[in-house]
Amino acid sequence: MSGSAGGRGPYSSAVRAEQSRATRQRVLDAARALFLRRGYTGTTVDAIAARAAVSVQTVYNTVGGKAAVLKAVYDMMLAGDTDPLPMIDRPTAQAMRSAPDGRTCLALYARMSREIYDRVGSLLPILISEGAAGDREVRRIVDTMEQERAIGTGGVARHIAEKFGLKPGLSPEEAADILWTFTAPDLVNRLVRRRGWSVDRWEAWLAETMADTLLGQPLTQG
Repeated sequence: MSGSAGGRGPYSSAVRAEQSRATRQRVLDAARALFLRRGYTGTTVDAIAARAAVSVQTVYNTVGGKAAVLKAVYDMMLAGDTDPLPMIDRPTAQAMRSAPDGRTCLALYARMSREIYDRVGSLLPILISEGAAGDREVRRIVDTMEQERAIGTGGVARHIAEKFGLKPGLSPEEAADILWTFTAPDLVNRLVRRRGWSVDRWEAWLAETMADTLLGQPLTQG
C-alpha cells in the first residue's frame, strides 16, 4: 500500500502544480483585462476574482494583493509569457552579446526595447499616470521597475564599454544613465502616444541616438 501511495505522490504533486499555474494564469489574464479597461484605481480584487472565476482568497493565495497583481501582470507582459527564462537569456539579448560592433549591438538593444514596448506599451499609461498621481502602491511598482531598468542598462553599458569602447570622456556609469533615460517608458509614451510617432520611427531614432551619443562617429562604409 505504501509503495502504491508513494507512486501516486509525484503525479499528484505535478497535477496540483499545474492546476496552481493555470489558476494563477487565469487571475493574471483577468487582472490584465480589467487594468487595461478600468485602470488601477477602478479595478478591485473582487472584480479580478469574479472575472477569473475564483475566490478572492485564491487571488491573494496565488498572486497577492492588488499591487502584487499589477506587478505580476507587468512582469508577464514584459516577458511576453510566464516562462521564468531571464530577459538576458532570450534571443535578442543573446544576439546583442554576439554583435560584431557597437552600433549593431545598440540597434539590437533598440529592437529589444521595441519588443518590450509592443508587449507592455498598453499598460504604461496606467503605471505612469497613476504613479504620478500619487498612488503609493503604484509608485512603489514604478520605482521597482526603474531600479530593474537601471540594472539592465548598466549591464548593456558595461558590455559596450568592454567590447567596443565608448566615446572619449564617457564613463560606463554615464553611459548607463544615458541608456536608462533614452529607454524610459515616459519618453516612448510621449513620442508614440502623444506625438504620434510610429513605433518603427521610434525604434530607428532610438538606435541612432544611442549609438551617436555613446559611440560617436558612425561606422565608415566600404
